[in-house]
Amino acid sequence: MTLVTLSATYGAGGSEVGPALARRLGVPFVDRLIPSEVATGLSAGLAVAHERDEHSQGMAARLLSSLAPIGQAFGADAPAADPLADREFREMTARVIFEHADGGRGVILGRAAAVVLRDDPRALHVRLDGPREARLRRAMRIQSIERPVAERRMLETDRARHAYVHHFHHADARDPALYHLLIDSSALDLATCVELIALAAEDRTRTLAQEARI
Repeated sequence: MTLVTLSATYGAGGSEVGPALARRLGVPFVDRLIPSEVATGLSAGLAVAHERDEHSQGMAARLLSSLAPIGQAFGADAPAADPLADREFREMTARVIFEHADGGRGVILGRAAAVVLRDDPRALHVRLDGPREARLRRAMRIQSIERPVAERRMLETDRARHAYVHHFHHADARDPALYHLLIDSSALDLATCVELIALAAEDRTRTLAQEARI
């Protein structure tokens, strides 16, 4: 059984490392499935799920405005909050993550999975990050975009992901205590990052198996 949660800043390679790691470990990759599965379980349906997902621009604006200094820097006009819909979304997202983790196999990208599964002893929690300039260069290369575009996306994406974790879970996605393994993925080839995480996950699985036999 191999279960990994993966958190990543913009340009750190999460969208590349996640699926590659899942293939390396022979487990499901869980990312885009989450919003549709959350929508299925929500009484409010698909619109609420997509509006509140961490990749939604509208939700990012509202979340950022809830963190005053960040919201002001972001300069976004946010839609009004709906606490009941937010709570339902948070609880349903956690339920979907728990369901995917139930079998003990998978790589779950984003959605504050490290916070949701922090009490699950089977999960290895990983954070990919790196210096801003190095991440910008990687994003420009991988996405074939100019620097101003990469800078804007970095500003929006990193702040939105931070706000998502803060708003729904009252946690800081940058807190090293949430993770077992932190990697400066800008200093390494992404294939090397995949291998490092895979080795750590396999070692954790062996350790848990040995402890279960004692």
